[in-house]
Amino acid sequence: MPNPSTPPTRIVITGASSGIGEALALAYAEPGVALFLSGRDAARLEAVAERCRGAGATVRADTVDVTDRARMAGWIGDIGGAGGLDLVVANAGISGGSGGIGGEDEEQVRDIFAVNLAGVLNTVLPVLPVMQRQGGGQIAIMSSLAGFRGLPSAPAYAASKAAVLAYGDALRVEQADRGIGVSVICPGFVVSRITDANDFPMPFLMEAGKAAQIIKRGLAKGRRRIAFPWPMRLAVWLLAALPVALTDPVLARSPRKG
Repeated sequence: MPNPSTPPTRIVITGASSGIGEALALAYAEPGVALFLSGRDAARLEAVAERCRGAGATVRADTVDVTDRARMAGWIGDIGGAGGLDLVVANAGISGGSGGIGGEDEEQVRDIFAVNLAGVLNTVLPVLPVMQRQGGGQIAIMSSLAGFRGLPSAPAYAASKAAVLAYGDALRVEQADRGIGVSVICPGFVVSRITDANDFPMPFLMEAGKAAQIIKRGLAKGRRRIAFPWPMRLAVWLLAALPVALTDPVLARSPRKG
């Protein structure tokens, strides 16, 4: 995978109004950096943008829903055509929980896939021709440690993150000869609006700012996968590696979201 030779100066971050997206925007904000931020909550997004401007960055913040394919294509095309793109972080995502018919509410399931999977595609696909024309760039796709093994506490969330993990791994190999690096980010529990809704113990819960620094360092090194924290990474790796006949009974006893 190509190793970025210079720090990125034109950076796109979706889902930048809270959580990891907000923390990443603040981590990259400094003089000489142009940030292009999107989110669905205009007030929260503008508050993040103002903090980034206070750190010296140039910021364009737009209320864009990643599930809107045409709007995302136009937004990315406009930004990329104006000066190119160094780093694009497809971060926007939502979660859900147990409850409802069949374990999860049907609308919730469809919304999760629309944002977490289609939203990634609506971000990445318009970016590829921009980066191909400019001869390189870096794409970061937000997956999760939950993507390593389907979890009964959030089946749709885990499945959507598994899909983008596989997509990112494959895309990295496909685009490497074009100078485009692809990293897949797989965090554990990070303080955010998503984890605020959890009513069960979350081991190794991490502040968003710390997670952003881990991600930033990993992207600077061109890491293929940025998975953390390591104890949870090891645990989910074992869950994925062991036979389901052994792991299903263990997961059946795991906490469910209320």
